[in-house]
Amino acid sequence: IQTEFSYGIEEVVKAATYLAEKKIGALIVFEREISLKDFLESAVILDSKVTKELLISIFNPKSPLHDGAVVISKGKIVAAGVILPLSTNPDIAKELGTRHRAAIGITEVTDAVAIVVSEETGYISLAVSGKITRDITPATLRKLLSQLLGFQSKAPWLKRVAYETQKRA
Repeated sequence: IQTEFSYGIEEVVKAATYLAEKKIGALIVFEREISLKDFLESAVILDSKVTKELLISIFNPKSPLHDGAVVISKGKIVAAGVILPLSTNPDIAKELGTRHRAAIGITEVTDAVAIVVSEETGYISLAVSGKITRDITPATLRKLLSQLLGFQSKAPWLKRVAYETQKRA
């Protein structure tokens, strides 16, 4: 069963894959429990369905919104052109630029999950809790987002089936 949220994850993975292939930089942030409202003050506020096409349009280098982040909350794109705090961690690799530092920075001060597409390398990276994992595949991105955003049960399928069967009894 595909929910609006899992559909959104799939659209983000498709967009990130396309942007990576074309080496178009992107920064996409998923809000979790801690609100990102305070970071949206200078952003362009949206209330849009998450689609590959809209994300690609936003990050088009000719778009006025391409330099900031996109924020996704409750399965919707809520803002674009978002300016995020940069990490000041001295241990971050020197070759990482502003987008990567912003991805790490927002995950240091909130529980958000951030995806970065590098315009230099075309690598897709994922930042969580102030740590970044670089050069991940679309399949890995899909799996990690599903886990981190709570759309994948951690219990083995057999336990889930047993639990569901017990609940009905």
